[in-house]
Amino acid sequence: MSQIISIYKPKGPTSNDVVKILKKYFNEKKVGHAGTLDPLARGVLVIGVGREATKKLGDIVKKEKEYIANIKLGQNSTTDDEEGEKTQIKIKHKPTTDEIKSILTKFEGKIKQTPPIYSAIKVKGQEAYKLARKGMQVELKPRIVEIKQIKLLKYAWPNLEIKVTCGPGTYIRSLARDIGKELNTGGYLTELERTRVGQFRKEQAESISKFKRNC
Repeated sequence: MSQIISIYKPKGPTSNDVVKILKKYFNEKKVGHAGTLDPLARGVLVIGVGREATKKLGDIVKKEKEYIANIKLGQNSTTDDEEGEKTQIKIKHKPTTDEIKSILTKFEGKIKQTPPIYSAIKVKGQEAYKLARKGMQVELKPRIVEIKQIKLLKYAWPNLEIKVTCGPGTYIRSLARDIGKELNTGGYLTELERTRVGQFRKEQAESISKFKRNC
């Protein structure tokens, strides 16, 4: 039966790994997801099971999303997250809480954002991350995204935790990188949890382990 369900993806598996589990569980070839979560990220992954449900995923992908993001200041990462090679930044001034709050407001609204080079965006028909891993130079053009709200949750140098409400196509890895750049400290994403996609919330999402057990 065609249906849309919300899964809580843990850290580790890819979004496609989750799709494979559900294909097996439902014995259904037509299964897809709305909005990829990186292996290092966890949280709400909306899944369409069956032809009619997968047709609706394009609309769900465009819905508002919420994230809790942890950022480490004082270093840059080649991948803009924990996986990459780190570069230590010489810090002249550790930002205060008020300075960080002030900087965060600059990222609210419609902004230009350059996606991470280690992303699935296609460059001449190939995913950017595949070219980057081959050591090839990858240049991605900035694009307009909308960040509706950024709220500072915690700050104790060098760790920063924020809540982000945004529109489609926003890269939280890029946001972490750009916040670090604006603060003159460098920065990269260490943890990411997607807590909402449209009306699909973390609290209602089902555990993937339920479907693994019954495969």
